[in-house]
Amino acid sequence: MKKINSILAVLTAFLFILGGCQQVEDLTPSVSRYGINSLKASFYGDESSENNFSSEIDYESNTITIVFPYNYPRTSSNVLTMDALKNVRIEANLDDNVTVSPPLLYMDLTKENFITVTDQSKTKKDYKIVAEIRKSAEARITDFSLNTLGISGIIDEDNKTISLISIEEIGEVLAEVSISHGASISPDPTSTALNYDQDLALTVTAQNGVDKVVYTVRKDVPNKVDRGMRNGSAKILWSKKLQSDLGITTLHNTTSLAVTKDYVVLNTRNEPGMLLDRKTGTKVGTMPNMGAIQGGLTNFFATADDGDNILISNLAPNAGTYKVWRFKGVNASPELYIDWSASGSTAIGRKLSVKGSLDGDAIITAALMGAAKSFARWQVKDGVLLSQTPEIIAINGIEGAWNNNADVVPTDPADLTADYFVSYYAAPRKFAWVDGKTNTIKAQGPEISGNWIQNAADYTLFNGNPYAVNMSINSFTWGSDDKVYLHDASAVTTFTEPIWTTPIGTYGGKDNGGQNANGTGDAILKVSNDGYYMYLYFMFTNGCVVCVQYDCIDM
Repeated sequence: MKKINSILAVLTAFLFILGGCQQVEDLTPSVSRYGINSLKASFYGDESSENNFSSEIDYESNTITIVFPYNYPRTSSNVLTMDALKNVRIEANLDDNVTVSPPLLYMDLTKENFITVTDQSKTKKDYKIVAEIRKSAEARITDFSLNTLGISGIIDEDNKTISLISIEEIGEVLAEVSISHGASISPDPTSTALNYDQDLALTVTAQNGVDKVVYTVRKDVPNKVDRGMRNGSAKILWSKKLQSDLGITTLHNTTSLAVTKDYVVLNTRNEPGMLLDRKTGTKVGTMPNMGAIQGGLTNFFATADDGDNILISNLAPNAGTYKVWRFKGVNASPELYIDWSASGSTAIGRKLSVKGSLDGDAIITAALMGAAKSFARWQVKDGVLLSQTPEIIAINGIEGAWNNNADVVPTDPADLTADYFVSYYAAPRKFAWVDGKTNTIKAQGPEISGNWIQNAADYTLFNGNPYAVNMSINSFTWGSDDKVYLHDASAVTTFTEPIWTTPIGTYGGKDNGGQNANGTGDAILKVSNDGYYMYLYFMFTNGCVVCVQYDCIDM
């Protein structure tokens, strides 16, 4: 045994000696590369994200060209000159174990500069560095629309086509077009009314005057995706600040939206309803015949059905018993439609929803404020309101009191037992899908912090798929929220997380006109007559009113 142990010890020592004599690994790459991959330039003291200029390397002529844009900032009219390149920060991207001399820091690119690159094998190569201010070669149409007709062009960049979705004739109209910075377009559809009932060719010429791209614009009735919206189709059509863009100087009074065929009506309580062009967001006037119902507590909340009827309610019991007035269009005078004389001390009127048309079948709902988690419901059948006295429905599954913050929206204008959706500020603080037969919550969205207030909801059916929307609102001078949540309501499993949201801190009161102390806002879903587009209109009190477009085009 001792002999065997001695032999093993000798073998182990021999192997250790062999390992200790192993040669150091050669780190020189087996494939020779150039050593320097790129140079990057930037201006000292410029914190903008576009302060980053790339280079082009000609390894045969040993020349590195750093390319600067003709305009800087790139989308400005400011022309960059060589005088601006006298003190430019330079950084190099090098392979491992490669050096450059003299060391890079700043260069005067109005002159020729030379560097020496030493690679891993100690081979040296000299490069000349020059600067070039170059006009853009980009020639693209980035947005195309016929705003006067509410038609947005669908751009297929791969095939260089723009589809205008319209079943009816379009005719000759001016277009709104965005193209690459510095580029030109011919013919110019923004200054020449073109006939869009026939195919048109538009040539975009890049800023450099050389690169050109031809787009074909055609009226089209395309195929739809199998169901619902096309993924990635969400697009902000317009956004207006209530104060600076629309001139609404009184804070806290803009409570709701009523969306008709042609208009978005902003209800501003003490003033006549403000009319915005639904396609562009442009202010076009006010409702002219509101008469005696105009007042801080009388025209408190507004909404609209699918037939251009506008409903405006008072706030009860602050303004007496609960009343709802009907306007048969924005130019009509008010007609008392609901007079719930037995409402007594019932707190109601902060929210109002209608699904369907008052000229056919419709269901009207209004949340009751307080702790009972209940709402009032009226039915319209064949154009007739069946009763002035509503049915009171209590919801099961909401734990806390929603007090002054809740909104209930029906889904089927002809079926009282159909499901509905409710947004509320109460535990469990989740947007709720409620079973219309049992009035019990069947699905919920994500939990929202108790710091933010939920009190707006809407629903629609788009390309065979149901969608529901709610929003959360920041009522403080601190923090950041003011968010809109769009949900796929095709199944309880798809409802749990929103499929689209707005960026926080963008459209709310705190970030625009001022603290939204009452935590109010509104959200409306509408589908275009041709069925190709769904629009989400939302408004945060003291903040912005916004239109988002979705489509179901198969492309």
